[in-house]
Amino acid sequence: MPGLRPALFALLAVPLLAQAQSSVDYGVLIISRERVELATACDVGLYLEDQLAARLVQGQMVSFNLPPGPLSIRLSLLGPGPCKPGIEQLRQQSITLMAGEVRKYRLAQSTEGLYLVPTTAGQ
Repeated sequence: MPGLRPALFALLAVPLLAQAQSSVDYGVLIISRERVELATACDVGLYLEDQLAARLVQGQMVSFNLPPGPLSIRLSLLGPGPCKPGIEQLRQQSITLMAGEVRKYRLAQSTEGLYLVPTTAGQ
């Protein structure tokens, strides 16, 4: 049965090759704006690497498939009148996404401005 051993090895290796070929090369970033978290009716601009990536209204959620690595995130109020900030918010948060990772955040606000709070699937 010398020919049986290589055939058995080949059958056992097929699932391992399938797993190696299906590896995910991006991370998922999910950001939600809960209705009760922000005391403003203004839209919120979500900037990824200083580029406007989304405009969030109350109750909205957005998700992005992003390459792994460090990511700079900034939030700002958008809109006319009282929604237009006098000074652009410079505060930024940095996160590092891993390939295959799903990170969930929600918007929050303090006296220092808008920021992201990590959440879990149950929240």
